[in-house]
Amino acid sequence: MTVRDFMTEKLITVTPQTPIFDAIDLMKKHDIHRLPVMEDHKLVGLITQGVIQESMPSKATSLSVFELNYLINKTKVGDVMLTDVTTIKADALLEDAIKVMRTKSIGVLPVMEKNQLVGIITNNDIFDAFLKISGYENGGVRVTLKITKEHHGILAVIAKELADAQMNIETIVVNRLSKGIFVEIQLATKDVEKVKAVLTSDDYELVDVVLTNTIM
Repeated sequence: MTVRDFMTEKLITVTPQTPIFDAIDLMKKHDIHRLPVMEDHKLVGLITQGVIQESMPSKATSLSVFELNYLINKTKVGDVMLTDVTTIKADALLEDAIKVMRTKSIGVLPVMEKNQLVGIITNNDIFDAFLKISGYENGGVRVTLKITKEHHGILAVIAKELADAQMNIETIVVNRLSKGIFVEIQLATKDVEKVKAVLTSDDYELVDVVLTNTIM
């Protein structure tokens, strides 16, 4: 999966000359927290709710209300925007975006293709991607197995057992942890008891079988 698969393509943008109040109104209207700043069709910065809040005078200021309003009304996006913006390519792996966000402690990446802004990906987009890739939102059963006898073809053995029982695998993930090798499988069924009856091999221990997407 690439960044392109999960980025937001319909962008709301501003220019360096956009008044701060207008940027705030756009964020409220579209329920977003960041806006790319464009000039001559090029990305020149990023304005966020956090940046705007930091740029506002503190409550301890000695300025009068009139002076505060005058100051804020004169402030443009270009006066406070971030100019050192980290971006990512549209064909980068989704994991690349996660790694960059975690390393730089940021929650948004403008997405570039041939030096043009083509989208934006945020931490919420990453969360949505995880839910989709894991198969969670489709409902069904999540199976956790602990491999007790690792050998070549163990996943094929498990897949055949499920296929013979007419159960479809939606996703499968192998986690190699310090306490062992675990396989998590999302199945397109809600028959928990049938799953338990099928997965009985000595090659693994059935750790858990739960229904997914039952919270809401």
